[in-house]
Amino acid sequence: MELINIKHPSDAVSFRQAVMTGLGRDQGLFFPRSFDVLPDVDGLLELDFVARSTAVLQHLIGDEIESAVLERMVASAFDFPIEVRRLDPRVSALELFHGPSLAFKDFGARFMARCLAEFNDGGPMTILTATSGDTGAAVAHAYHGQPGIDVVVLYPRGRISPLQEKLFCTLGGNVRTVAVDADFDTCQSLVKQSFDDESLRRDLGLNSANSINIARLVAQVCYYFEAAAAVETPEDLVYSVPSGNFGNITAGLIARAIGLPCRRFVAATNANDTVPRFLSTGRWQPEPTRATITNAMDISVPNNFARVIELGERHGLPLEDLLYSVSISDRKTRDAMHVLWQSGYLADPHSALGWLALQESLEHGEEGVFLCTAHPAKFLEVIEETLEIDVPLPPALEAVRHKEVLSVTIPGDFQALHEVLRNPSSQA
Repeated sequence: MELINIKHPSDAVSFRQAVMTGLGRDQGLFFPRSFDVLPDVDGLLELDFVARSTAVLQHLIGDEIESAVLERMVASAFDFPIEVRRLDPRVSALELFHGPSLAFKDFGARFMARCLAEFNDGGPMTILTATSGDTGAAVAHAYHGQPGIDVVVLYPRGRISPLQEKLFCTLGGNVRTVAVDADFDTCQSLVKQSFDDESLRRDLGLNSANSINIARLVAQVCYYFEAAAAVETPEDLVYSVPSGNFGNITAGLIARAIGLPCRRFVAATNANDTVPRFLSTGRWQPEPTRATITNAMDISVPNNFARVIELGERHGLPLEDLLYSVSISDRKTRDAMHVLWQSGYLADPHSALGWLALQESLEHGEEGVFLCTAHPAKFLEVIEETLEIDVPLPPALEAVRHKEVLSVTIPGDFQALHEVLRNPSSQA
């Protein structure tokens, strides 16, 4: 698998180099130079999830990882259920929250952890990542207790749900958590600044487990084929994807580039509507990030949208036909939660937002699937306030509910983060 730095296309790297480096020169994202179409998609859809995912990843990565090793990595990373729930004759829910951190990020974080374990040469390694909610837990759990790997997770203080925070800020050990007095876009910017500091990058062996890392992204390609395998006419499918940093929708478009049969994609955002406005007007005009009840999507400058543009400009995907993006308000999201609950399905706010965007855009002859990105209990407060019901906690959340948060708080400036990274004892 040959990848290029989107900002400097002459900079080419292998999959291993891209995974270990994270970001390229000038904070450039790595992306495949080209895509080949899968040779037998119909046969692929007949396989079970692990076998199918192994085949998809082998196709993308090539011979850099031996097939037997890759199969072991996939089986170890994807060792939890994935479910397609049909809600009515035309709409299904792709439930991606049955992993250890109860969110779709488990797929990418756990596969990337297996990649780093396979590629690590024994040098220092620090996983530095920013989270708007779900990535932090997935990354923290994927690497917690792994010898030789330190983890530092940044998140916007007060802008993730209390149970989201408890799920990854109570682990301790090799996982350090940093609450930043700013929004997620600032956290993301601090990560990029850290990667621009050559001495910091070298001395700590910095890497990132955000969806900027290509290992995270290719893992997420796999579950789009699971939805296709669950329906009779996958070529009629419309995928609705709750979208914050746009890694999930990028993975879907990669799946389409290598042969996923589908009709189109809906990128569903909240009030942070940079992309819907861009697709409508052609002008990229990010506004200050707004806090919403779908806080994992409170992102105004989505990193991965550069890869979406790359899929159109370099790889020839007809984005004008394939991709539609819509902004859904908090009020409409709460209404969607009510409608789903009354029909017998409990959805977290992000998933409900994705369902509503699908409902509003599904056309005659199409079938829809919306991605359920998090377990409802992770957003206990919003659900109980909106639906006026008691939500039982799954064991993973009950176990941390009363634990102490171990985070240190810093202002949103690079010098403060630099001090935390250079002096781990400053978190004590």
